[in-house]
Amino acid sequence: MARLGFALFETAIGPCGIAWDERGSIRAVQLPAASVPATRKHLRRRCPGAAEAVPPPAVQDAIDRVVALLRGDPPRDLSGIALAMADLPPFHRRVYEVARTIPPGATLTYGAVAAHLGEPAAAAREVGEALGANPFPLLVPCHRVVAADGRLGGFSAPGGAATKRRLLWIEGAPAAGTPDLFDPPVA
Repeated sequence: MARLGFALFETAIGPCGIAWDERGSIRAVQLPAASVPATRKHLRRRCPGAAEAVPPPAVQDAIDRVVALLRGDPPRDLSGIALAMADLPPFHRRVYEVARTIPPGATLTYGAVAAHLGEPAAAAREVGEALGANPFPLLVPCHRVVAADGRLGGFSAPGGAATKRRLLWIEGAPAAGTPDLFDPPVA
């Protein structure tokens, strides 16, 4: 079994987590849960056997880029960050590759992602299921994929659609709308 490491780190939206393998490829990203212990628990559940450790340089670079993105800094390209996708279903990998091409501040519909795959017959629902299983939120920006009717669509991370709306708002995406009264302020 590959040796896995993980670390928690602070962001403008709360404590996030990241896990990596012995090559420094990212295995998972965890968006903030209700508390630091809950974030740690979610990440450990995704990556059993991972040990909390100091991130290697490539992982620290990924952390720094995520922190900057969530702070609302000018967009940084996250698409070159190495992800450990070999164990994922081929369709999911293809969906994630398309999603990684969506720049901050932009969105695509679930149907458009299917069309980019060259499989218009692939239902938007299948794309949504793949994105719902995304172990790399932010690095695979599933929050940038929205419903064709202008609604945000689902989001499986803690906070659901409110988190998705907030991420889009931070990035300045037109589909984000205005944060509502119950959205936490952006630092």
